[in-house]
Amino acid sequence: MSEEHTFDDVVREHGPMIARIAASHEARPHLAEELVQDIWFAVWRALPAFRGDSSLRSFVARIAGNRAATHVAKAVRAPKSDEVDDALPAPGDDPETVAVAQDGHERLLAAVRALPLVSRQVVTLTLEGFGPGEIASALGITANAVSIRLSRAKDHLRNTMGDHQ
Repeated sequence: MSEEHTFDDVVREHGPMIARIAASHEARPHLAEELVQDIWFAVWRALPAFRGDSSLRSFVARIAGNRAATHVAKAVRAPKSDEVDDALPAPGDDPETVAVAQDGHERLLAAVRALPLVSRQVVTLTLEGFGPGEIASALGITANAVSIRLSRAKDHLRNTMGDHQ
């Protein structure tokens, strides 16, 4: 790890991305937070081995994607359970606007979570502003495979969300 990148710097710089990657793979807030913590632990452990072969952002995103994929695989094997969410939404200036925006955000996250894992990873990194080359590097695939997966994922999302736009 370069001395110019402390773990605290990495957390500050990439924290929002990690939170969004976790949220795109886990719907339940407490489990998404556990996933975030698991990702940070993995980043902390791997950071000394960072050689600079890719950008630090890609390095962190690759770790996050791998941990998220492991989390999804474990969740698929676990027995299903329904939990009651006791959290109440915070009051806002315009409750209707807040509710509509929140509903749209939740529908998008649900649609992204419904994608096959390989598509979900590409979409999540695209939404984070990664280019095809960076995504290819982070996922260990070709840029062409990224483009194909992204195109299929966009078609699926359009079909899923098309009538509610």
